[in-house]
Amino acid sequence: MRMRPTLSWTPAGDLPPGTTELGPVVDVLAAGRVLVLSGAGLSTESGIPDYRGEGGSLSRHTPMTYQDFVSGAGARRRYWARSHLGWRTFGRARPNAGHRAVAAFGRHGLLAGVITQNVDGLHQAAGTDGVVELHGGLDRVVCLSCGASTPRGELARRLEEANPGFEPVAAAVNPDGDADLTDEQVADFRVVPCARCGGVLKPDVVFFGEAVPPSRVAQCRALVDGAEAVLVLGSSLTVMSGLRFVRQAAGAGKPVLIVNRDATRGDRHAVTRVALPLGAALTAVAGRLGVAVGGESAG
Repeated sequence: MRMRPTLSWTPAGDLPPGTTELGPVVDVLAAGRVLVLSGAGLSTESGIPDYRGEGGSLSRHTPMTYQDFVSGAGARRRYWARSHLGWRTFGRARPNAGHRAVAAFGRHGLLAGVITQNVDGLHQAAGTDGVVELHGGLDRVVCLSCGASTPRGELARRLEEANPGFEPVAAAVNPDGDADLTDEQVADFRVVPCARCGGVLKPDVVFFGEAVPPSRVAQCRALVDGAEAVLVLGSSLTVMSGLRFVRQAAGAGKPVLIVNRDATRGDRHAVTRVALPLGAALTAVAGRLGVAVGGESAG
């Protein structure tokens, strides 16, 4: 029987403190072959809240789990109503300075790859190639019956047609694209089935309580093997899906560096944690490396 997922983590008192010194980050990037592992904190400056930082969504919102999603039509109606509204916000989000800095590091040949725990597609919108979406992407939808994959925009159009006038006001939008709506606001929402077979549609993301596909895990482990260092950006590393790669790198003697305002579950494996806002920190690192970050991407 699958256990409920780990959603929170309490820092131990013996974790090393954070610093504001960017020198170690500059040094490892200058040496090249750095693997970036990014989390929700990288996208907060794009208007998408994170889970666990100050004001994080977990303080008021429990993410949808796979077990809840498949449990019945009522749970799926709540999810799709909330996610349909949240998708509108995600569609307006644009890469921020942190995403653009990562893309610039890649263009200059400093990276061994990028693994993201985010489902927002902002790394790709900033121009980063070959991003491994550890938890999938909200821009795709899959059928649980026939396996068909379709663009999220197509589903959004069908849901608009099935729910004319659906314009509720959400209290907030969460990192998984789930908007905070009441049961009354979603009670009359109509869910549409797979256009091919009539089956149940699910976003192409890994829900809490669902396993990352083994082939994707293997791809990420290979990236760790081929990297000289791992740079964690904006992740608390609370869930094992990301923490395991930090442990793998540290176990192989490869330096792990973290840029995150708050303590993380991976701090004891890291040579440093920089406690600075990501956009400003990465822009400063790029400046010290002579890497031009560029202006806002059109997405």
